[in-house]
Amino acid sequence: MSAASAPAPTAGHAAAAAPAAAPVVNLTPVFVRLKLSLIRNGLKGSSKRKAAYFTSLALSLAVACLAMLGLAVLHGNAHAGTVVVLLAAILALGWSFMPLFFPSGDETLDPSRLVMLPLRPRPLVRALLASSLVGIGPLFTLCLAVGSVVAVARGAAGIVAAVVAVPLLVLGCVALARSVATANVRLLSSRKGRDLAVLSGLVIAVGAQLANFASQRLFQSGGLAQLEPAEAVVRWLPPASAVGMVDSASEGAYGVAAGQLAVTVLALMLLLRFWERSLTSLMVTPDGSTIAAAKPAAGKSAGGTDAWGFLPGGRAGAVMQRTLRYVVRDPKTKSAWVTALAVGVIVPVFNALQGTGSLYLACFGAGMLGIQMYNQFGQDTSAFWMVAQTISTPREAFEELRARAYALALVTVPYTVVLTTVTALLVHDWRAYPAALGVALALLGSMLCTGALASARFPYSIPTDGAFKNVAPGQAGLAWAGIFGGMLTSAVICSPVIALTIFLNVTDQQSLTWIVLPLGVVWGTFAAWAGLRLAAPTVARTLPEILVAVSKG
Repeated sequence: MSAASAPAPTAGHAAAAAPAAAPVVNLTPVFVRLKLSLIRNGLKGSSKRKAAYFTSLALSLAVACLAMLGLAVLHGNAHAGTVVVLLAAILALGWSFMPLFFPSGDETLDPSRLVMLPLRPRPLVRALLASSLVGIGPLFTLCLAVGSVVAVARGAAGIVAAVVAVPLLVLGCVALARSVATANVRLLSSRKGRDLAVLSGLVIAVGAQLANFASQRLFQSGGLAQLEPAEAVVRWLPPASAVGMVDSASEGAYGVAAGQLAVTVLALMLLLRFWERSLTSLMVTPDGSTIAAAKPAAGKSAGGTDAWGFLPGGRAGAVMQRTLRYVVRDPKTKSAWVTALAVGVIVPVFNALQGTGSLYLACFGAGMLGIQMYNQFGQDTSAFWMVAQTISTPREAFEELRARAYALALVTVPYTVVLTTVTALLVHDWRAYPAALGVALALLGSMLCTGALASARFPYSIPTDGAFKNVAPGQAGLAWAGIFGGMLTSAVICSPVIALTIFLNVTDQQSLTWIVLPLGVVWGTFAAWAGLRLAAPTVARTLPEILVAVSKG
């Protein structure tokens, strides 16, 4: 058959020859099943993990149910709207911060794992949002949302508004957490992100103290009515505005309710749009770790020594710089220092604000920072072997310990002076200021003394893994002996200064209490020097044992 007589291809043949269109896959059910599979697979092979998960689930449900019932009991109370609106704001605040403090709590919070897949941002946002609604946190939030709207919903309009408000509140909280996590995903996967996780316990502790202080001040100053000005502002801030909408609709303020609904929906749409843009940027922008490091800025050396130019030269400056770098860079050392600094301020300042403070509570801050002198070699972990190469005589050990004590004193002495001054301003007790500062400095010097001795006699390893694991297995006894034994010994060492202060106050010789300040400075300096001198021979003699002890983690 000739080519001219060949039959022309028909439309059916052309359609058959064309490649079949790729089927459109709905990502939402796929990601929901993926989230369920992650939860299920995470519970396999570990009875402890199963017990922890189901225990946390049961406790969360119990607390959520009790909270929901407690909120429902507020129905009809004059201050119910104030309570639930502020509760919704606190709930949203918690959702926004949790991804920063616990980035490893949910593996699906890291969208960078999806960057190599051919997925578009908008369907991916919908799928991730749906999968984020699966878990203990969203269930707990749902219970609180239901209890909040039940507390303020009245009439047909209030019930309709409540039905709309519950999903808006839950979606707003979840979208807020996802947006924060996506915008900071590179930070969360870096060392700084791990630093945030280590510091989360401090933030929770400080937050608890602030909440306790605020509640005490609240009930002392007239009850929940004092919160109404703040609630009037918060009820317009999404996603708490969703609960405010229910309260407004129940009161018959339909125009206000419509405005709050519009604000809530608009904020949710903008949040989803921001999330989508963050996902797009994440998928098309290379990771900073793959880009060559920028050249040092002009005027700064490659080693960044200009920042430490105020330190002395020689071994003392090098050891001080290393010690201070640990404070800045090592997550666990940073956590210990920040905790000591914050708690040392909270105790005297909060007691002063509550009217029950004493100037001598400033000594608590000096004691908290003095603890940082304990287990000096354990803070180096296995890298201590490099330090050990430079110590062969008691004099070299003394110079090492002295430089570490200088580094601590560089922070702790100004901190103690400032904290004592601030406390004196709050309690209006300048007559006792010299004595309180003298006792605090004597205590600080005594703890530098016992810290050096404890570092030499009771060294222990600090594990590098686990944010809340600070003692290697089998060394808890060494830690307890060193820290608590040292604290008791410090109290004994500075007891003459304390006794003199008590004597001058009991015998009404307060005009002579200024003597305690120079005495405390001299006593603390001498105690620290003596402790370093006594610890140095022990360090030089037992250096191999110290090296083994601090390297077990």
